[in-house]
Amino acid sequence: MRHYIVLFIFGLLLISTSCRTDFDTVASSGDLKFSKDTVYLDTVFKNIGSSTYQLKVFNRSKNDISIPSIQLKKGLNSKYRMTVDGMNGDNGKIFKDVTLLAKDSLYIFIETTADITDANPTDFLYTDEIQFDSGLNLQEVALVTLIQDAVFLYPKQNPDGSKEKIQIEGKSVDGFYLDENDAVNGNELLFTNQKPYVIYGYAGVPENKTITFEAGARVHFHANSGLLVDNKASLQVNGTISTTDKLENEIIFEGDRLEPEYADIPGQWGSILLATSSSNHSINHLTLKNATIGLSIQGQDGTTFQLKNTQIYNCSQYGILAKNALLNSENLVINYCGLASLSCIYGGNYVFTHATINNNWQSSTQVAVHLSNSLVGAKPENNALTQATFNNCIIYGSNWNEFNLDKNPNAAFIYQLNNCLLKFGGSGTNPDYQFATDPVHYNQIILNQDPKFYKVSQNKFNIDKNSSAFAKGNPAFAIPTDILGKTRTSPPDLGAYQSADFPK
Repeated sequence: MRHYIVLFIFGLLLISTSCRTDFDTVASSGDLKFSKDTVYLDTVFKNIGSSTYQLKVFNRSKNDISIPSIQLKKGLNSKYRMTVDGMNGDNGKIFKDVTLLAKDSLYIFIETTADITDANPTDFLYTDEIQFDSGLNLQEVALVTLIQDAVFLYPKQNPDGSKEKIQIEGKSVDGFYLDENDAVNGNELLFTNQKPYVIYGYAGVPENKTITFEAGARVHFHANSGLLVDNKASLQVNGTISTTDKLENEIIFEGDRLEPEYADIPGQWGSILLATSSSNHSINHLTLKNATIGLSIQGQDGTTFQLKNTQIYNCSQYGILAKNALLNSENLVINYCGLASLSCIYGGNYVFTHATINNNWQSSTQVAVHLSNSLVGAKPENNALTQATFNNCIIYGSNWNEFNLDKNPNAAFIYQLNNCLLKFGGSGTNPDYQFATDPVHYNQIILNQDPKFYKVSQNKFNIDKNSSAFAKGNPAFAIPTDILGKTRTSPPDLGAYQSADFPK
């Protein structure tokens, strides 16, 4: 029994000794170390919350310390907010008596939501500092955010609290129709380059109206948002050649997250939807990225959709999904799409000249090009593909086969590839893929030769003279200038880009 009493007393002494040192702290002496001296919160639109950014604070000393205060210099009026090791403090602005153990660190997570009026009017920067302690022991870490002004377009809220709705393919979704005489924004059917636009929900173009995008316009779509061009309405995207890396005359459609980590994430927003009876569409010098379906073309009223000098990247389903459409395309580039870069279904009439249609999505089923003359559930299920012509094109990607024909014998299926570089792993005896012996459908096909694109991972599909696509085009199909406005030689190169030396 005496033995157990001794062990019990020894245990109490051990516990009390270890506990005492854990809670003994000394005041901070201004020797904290930080993972960075300035936290840059990437550009945000006014009144849209930023991503969360991290600052790590280190105690290099042998003593547990108590930091009397960690606070934002602007105090409770600051537009920044923080958590310190999971604590919220006083409204995320002020924290008192924060303990930091010896040889340990703590995490501070920072966010902001600010208006353009909060920023410096000369550079649109909103700034503050995180202050650690005060007086002689004061240490500071700067916070910097660029606030960008924008035109915000969104559904109105109904008296019952629900949002305004529009109909898309028989479904009711959050959306609204653009108004050419809006009391706040003026003509909402004209997108200029004066400010970027941010769209929430689906913006609809009313019947018999035309939406126009001027050169240099920037449009950002929130999650589950997009553009609907309704029956008898028209889309005019009027970009022009840019002369600098800022792409000052390019029109850009993308998501509304501006942080670099979102730059190439697919599926951030919905689609550009062209309704069945929409009319007279024209797109020139557009870059569209990070959508679910880039262009969803539901058929037109018999007018030809002119698609020129356009780039479509990083779509979670399709770059272009065209259903019984009438489309003429020049200098088109598509890459990285979950199902197909280009899918033309339920027939239609298509001509693609000097297109680079690639797909580097990492799966066993994705393709660059898919053609079909049927659609399950449609009435009738089969519809004539009266033309699908590819001239001086590159059809390539990371999969074994990047070209898929889905033919139904109950409707016409007319297609032809002329002077194209094509990736296709094995045709065997399938009569649809006899590239060398079927002149009705295939002429001058370069099969399974690497085009040696500049940087596929960065969606840069330029080629040089070492490419298998160099000078392999037919001059009869040549478009005089490439997607960058560079004059093509004769014979022309395949794809959207005229060859040039790669940057060093």
